[in-house]
Amino acid sequence: MEENPQIAIRNNILGTKGVVDLADRFGVERFVLISTDKAVRPTSVMGSTKLIAEKYLQAVAASSPTRFNTVRFGNVLNSAGSVVPTFRRQIMAGGPLTVTHPEMTRFFMTIPEAVQLVLQAGAVGKSGQVLILDMGEPVKILDLARDMISLSGLRYPEDIDIVFSGLRPGEKMYEELFYGNENQAQKVHAKIFCAEREPISLSAIRLQIGRLGTSRSGNRTEARNVLADVVNEFINAGPEVAKQQRAA
Repeated sequence: MEENPQIAIRNNILGTKGVVDLADRFGVERFVLISTDKAVRPTSVMGSTKLIAEKYLQAVAASSPTRFNTVRFGNVLNSAGSVVPTFRRQIMAGGPLTVTHPEMTRFFMTIPEAVQLVLQAGAVGKSGQVLILDMGEPVKILDLARDMISLSGLRYPEDIDIVFSGLRPGEKMYEELFYGNENQAQKVHAKIFCAEREPISLSAIRLQIGRLGTSRSGNRTEARNVLADVVNEFINAGPEVAKQQRAA
């Protein structure tokens, strides 16, 4: 997505908007948007597009009979996008394992945990809420790599080495699950937090999504710049801006 921001905008923003609009139009009972910790103060195209998707869903939820919820969480171990299958392939090939930085950390949970908590979040959440899964303590990717080498019956660095490849474009050293104003989120389940947010103007977010849709006809840099501009506007919107948006 970092290399193809126009496609990320089409899929994560315009695609989500299309499905949200249809759910609202046809009175779907419940709608759960799967979001990501990368949507918190995003530095990547993926996180930025998911944040705008969160905002649009929240805006529609304010006047829709459909119960719309966002569920935000981190990495799922052994899923298609997880680092675990990559490490496994590298171990089978004899190494080395590639880690971006020795201090990089990520949140992890298992597939069964994620599935169960997403279903429970969809059941307990009120419309428009952002539900954040308790991911526990962040894990160092370097420690995970060493553990996988050991669990494979091999030794580091004697049998398999680890090399550091450097941060990729848009990548953070660590991820966050909460915005500053969400740190007081209340637990609605043993492992689910509910974050309250300032209301979002539906007309304002539609206007910005229109800008993003138009940006897809330009080059990558133009699309990325418009995305960053839109995200910054919503992240930095204080109470006065939110009040103006509500009046729009």
